[in-house]
Amino acid sequence: MTQSNISPAASSEQVPLFADSGLHPLILQAIAETGYVSPTPIQAQAMPVILDGRDVMGAAQTGTGKTAAFTLPILHRLMPLASTSTSPARHPVRALMLTPTRELADQVADNVRLYASRTPLRSAVVFGGVDIAPQKAQLRQGCEVLIATPGRLLDHIEQKTVNLSQVGILVLDEADRMLDMGFLPDLERIIRMLPSTRQTLLFSATFSKDIRKLAHSYLNHPVEIEVAARNAAADTVTQIAYPIGGDAKRAAVVHLVKSKGLKQVIVFSNTKIGTARLARALERDGVRAESIHGDKSQADRIKALDAFKAGELEVLVATDVAARGLDVAGVPCVINYDLPYHAEDYVHRIGRTGRAGASGEAISFFAGEEERQLKDIEKLLGRTVPRGTLDLPSVSRERSSSHRSERGSASNRGEGRRYDGYRPVQQPVDEFFTKPYEPSVVPAEGAAATAAGDGKQRAAATRRPVALLLGGKRA
Repeated sequence: MTQSNISPAASSEQVPLFADSGLHPLILQAIAETGYVSPTPIQAQAMPVILDGRDVMGAAQTGTGKTAAFTLPILHRLMPLASTSTSPARHPVRALMLTPTRELADQVADNVRLYASRTPLRSAVVFGGVDIAPQKAQLRQGCEVLIATPGRLLDHIEQKTVNLSQVGILVLDEADRMLDMGFLPDLERIIRMLPSTRQTLLFSATFSKDIRKLAHSYLNHPVEIEVAARNAAADTVTQIAYPIGGDAKRAAVVHLVKSKGLKQVIVFSNTKIGTARLARALERDGVRAESIHGDKSQADRIKALDAFKAGELEVLVATDVAARGLDVAGVPCVINYDLPYHAEDYVHRIGRTGRAGASGEAISFFAGEEERQLKDIEKLLGRTVPRGTLDLPSVSRERSSSHRSERGSASNRGEGRRYDGYRPVQQPVDEFFTKPYEPSVVPAEGAAATAAGDGKQRAAATRRPVALLLGGKRA
């Protein structure tokens, strides 16, 4: 299958200003209300191609505006079909946007609503983890743009609450994860239900060679747009790695957050249980923290994200479920508590900071066994991640070594601690529990009297009242 490539230097159709993009006036009005004037490089290169109706594979650094790059031209293409009628039949699903995570689906939906706010176009978002009934009601009202996660979309298809027969545009956001083996069966089922004549758009920060080959089976003569070097991290993000292992990692997180006065830091862990444990440990160390992972309900995840966005949390501990599409303005730093198993995930993780041209810092911890993962990351990036040395206070190292034994203590469970150099809070201890066992001594006479009294009590206890039912003939 043939394809075209567009690089920053080669594109002659780049749009200098949104006003010159040819977008519908109502869409331009919504853009102007957001304060944006000029498109980002990925938007400038992708929009003209999408407006022409061609398939696109777009790769750009995270935080460069990929969502708007496909949302704006899609809304423009749907405007001739827009209807002001209240009838749901006049608002069939014409554009389907699939995302791998609930959080990303919700954020894409926010962008669609924002840019379509002045138009009669309707949009809806469906994802798992929440009650399906309100989603059914929304779909019955009709929507031209549907944002969904694959699993919940299939639920609606099986319950016949959505019809995809008029879909003319398919978007796979974070396409590398969408085409991963875990999503592929559901994705193939959905694509078989779509019209064969359609426009397909794939956008992501990373594309492996195998994923590129697989993605091409869904595209028709795609235009490949690559703004930056393949699998590159943003230049606005400063990267550093510290050789730290074990519980010292936790002490290092507390030290960095407190010594630098950091707020809204995202800390990535590889496992769900490790994420939850780390958040609880940070709370005990006096750091306002919460965890977010796949086992949490959608309501709890939204609550944690809202608290993080509002600045109520200092640290959000997350698995890679939050690395895809999580867009929080002003995140100054991300910390890789565990290095990711897949090097591509490193790019997505550190892309949570340094967004929209702002500066950010990406800090990674690695122990001896993680050196190989760090080398894989450096191979993907094409450069070495600088190493550093982090000097922790001596008391923090002592706290780290004793953390395992303290973790099981009921007296410490759930107790918050202030940050004072990681000095543990001394709990009051009753002297009774520190004395050796001393058997009580009873005098012989007293013991005999006690034994006699106990015997009488036992005898009395064995006597039970007996009730008899006597019957006889009636006189």
